[in-house]
Amino acid sequence: MAKKKAAAGLTGLERFGGGVIFLTFYPLFPLLAGPVRQLAETLLNQRVSDSFFASIYYYIFFAAAVMVFHSLLSKSSRRFLDHPVPALKTAGVGLIAYYGLDRLISQLSAPLLNLPENLNDTAAFTQAGSAPHSTLLCVVFLAPFVEETLFRGWVFGGLKERSRPAAYLASCALFALIHVWRPALMLRDPAYLLMTVQYLAPGLALAWAYDHSGTLWASIGLHAGVNALSVLAGSL
Repeated sequence: MAKKKAAAGLTGLERFGGGVIFLTFYPLFPLLAGPVRQLAETLLNQRVSDSFFASIYYYIFFAAAVMVFHSLLSKSSRRFLDHPVPALKTAGVGLIAYYGLDRLISQLSAPLLNLPENLNDTAAFTQAGSAPHSTLLCVVFLAPFVEETLFRGWVFGGLKERSRPAAYLASCALFALIHVWRPALMLRDPAYLLMTVQYLAPGLALAWAYDHSGTLWASIGLHAGVNALSVLAGSL
């Protein structure tokens, strides 16, 4: 009962502000990133690197998430501090479940789908080589924090009050779609939409970690761990 109480209950500001951040962070700002970057380079009279631009992008939305979801983050922090060991165990089990599910989905989908290269991973590995510190900050902390606050805190937390299955379905589907829609649109290649299967395991494991622990810090920690291991594997 304590878990449900801790995980539920978004404020009106969080419901409305979360929608604004979500729409700005994903569909709007990425489409305007090119013109915004060109404007910044014109004003600064110098080239803005990919890693610097990504850092500013995530810093802005990190600050917005903290301001809008301060109540949810406060409840999650208290929940974690009251029960740190179960939360850490949940993140650990989620990490094992993630790699197990990921392996299973890969084995099942490989004979059926000829998936294109994952451009998100490629971009992260490239930036890690040229700017390791700023890339690690974005990939291992800022991105997991913002994405977990939105997908698990806002999407899952808001829908769970009405239907837990709907919360799992919506948070996993949106999490997968958000990671593939830009390549599909920019390259005009619908095949990239098939890559949503690659994000089903992470979405399910992350939603379970939040649901089971009642604190966003479990899913944030799990997300950060997966990203860190991915960057490490790509650099070897």
